[in-house]
Amino acid sequence: MVRGKTQMRRIENATSRQVTFSKRRNGLLKKAFELSVLCDAEVALIIFSPRGKLHEFASSSMHETIERYRKHTKDIKSNNPPMTQNTQHLKHETASLAKKIELLEVSKRKLLGEGLGSCSISELQQIEQQLEKSVCTVRARKMQTFKEQIEQLKEKGKNLEAENAILLAKCEEEPRQESPEDRGNLTSITESSENSDVETELFIGPPEKRLKQRIIDK
Repeated sequence: MVRGKTQMRRIENATSRQVTFSKRRNGLLKKAFELSVLCDAEVALIIFSPRGKLHEFASSSMHETIERYRKHTKDIKSNNPPMTQNTQHLKHETASLAKKIELLEVSKRKLLGEGLGSCSISELQQIEQQLEKSVCTVRARKMQTFKEQIEQLKEKGKNLEAENAILLAKCEEEPRQESPEDRGNLTSITESSENSDVETELFIGPPEKRLKQRIIDK
């Protein structure tokens, strides 16, 4: 005869419930004993019947096993906080950070001139002081940057003047030598000037008188 599958729910009949308890209790105690013997494990089993009667099994000493269990759970709690505590702590930190971010966003909008309708006179004066302080800081930084750039340009100008002076001194120490091409150009210029028939004298009058004057001169 095939055994049916037992449904995992409370047995309504009291007699059947007591019979099932006795059978399964004996089986559980047997399994605990086998586990302790076969695997050399320290096993402690405590069972209370529906009527409150105690049934227990311990491979060594029930008291020692319970104390070992308490010590082990205490060490775990000290090393690793409970998950619920970690979750609550993370939630608290998240809410705190969200609140800070919201306050910073509101302050930023007010500094930009937005959302000022609900501000009081004291809050407006405080925002004005913050803006004036920020402007002074920015201007001071701008002037400092200008001064640094001016000093860099002055230093660069001094370096260029020094390089220019060195180059000028080198040019004065080394006189320019005439190349053969320069000499040939100078000779051709001199010869052309000697052979030139260009008149340089001033003559006033018609061209005919100028021609007669040339014949007389010759």
